[in-house]
Amino acid sequence: QARMGSTRLPGKTMANLSDKPMLQHVIERVRASYLVDEVIIATTTQTNDDSLAEFTEGSGLKCFRGSEEDVLDRVYQTARHHSVEHIVRVTPDCPLLDPDVVNRVIDVYQSNQYDYVSNTMRYTFPEGLDVEVFSFPALEQAWKEARTPSEREHVTTYIRNSGQFNLFNVGHSLNLSHLKWSVDTKEDFAFVEAVYKYLPDGNESYQFNRVLQVLREHPELTAINQGSVVNVGYY
Repeated sequence: QARMGSTRLPGKTMANLSDKPMLQHVIERVRASYLVDEVIIATTTQTNDDSLAEFTEGSGLKCFRGSEEDVLDRVYQTARHHSVEHIVRVTPDCPLLDPDVVNRVIDVYQSNQYDYVSNTMRYTFPEGLDVEVFSFPALEQAWKEARTPSEREHVTTYIRNSGQFNLFNVGHSLNLSHLKWSVDTKEDFAFVEAVYKYLPDGNESYQFNRVLQVLREHPELTAINQGSVVNVGYY
């Protein structure tokens, strides 16, 4: 899901990051997952998202345009329109997304009878490696039954909290939840820009341990966005 109208950092989705729009980095990281069949962009009908739709078409990707505020409806209509059976949900503010983490979450989902699997119900990965996988029937039930504004805006809140679904959280062996790698503010973007300078050019499939190595070698980078709140949008 992607839009240009972020309240904290407008236009961040298409902001230039290492000579590419930030969204392009996210797309390439998702495409590097061997368990993902297709990337579809769910954007809004607002005129300021016309550029996103044009970018999507130019990239050879499918796109669906729906509600800006009711993101649950937008994601549901996207999946319904494109006949998607299983949804891998990521957001465009995660340009350090790790394809191996995406694969791991999908693999747990595919190998079991879960309705929903993610690495975000209890954070142990850095924020910015967020992956959610869920079935279309679970999404459709949430679409029919979710009522509160937070349930409609944050897509999976009802699935996670209603007690009606079989859930699983994929954890990391070390608790790295204090690390914030998603982009919500200009400080977050400056942090990611700084990290990218130390990453291999054109390599969109590295493991996130490479980012940890960069931070060990250049600990001063963590100060750039140390005031940012983890998962601030949800709160």
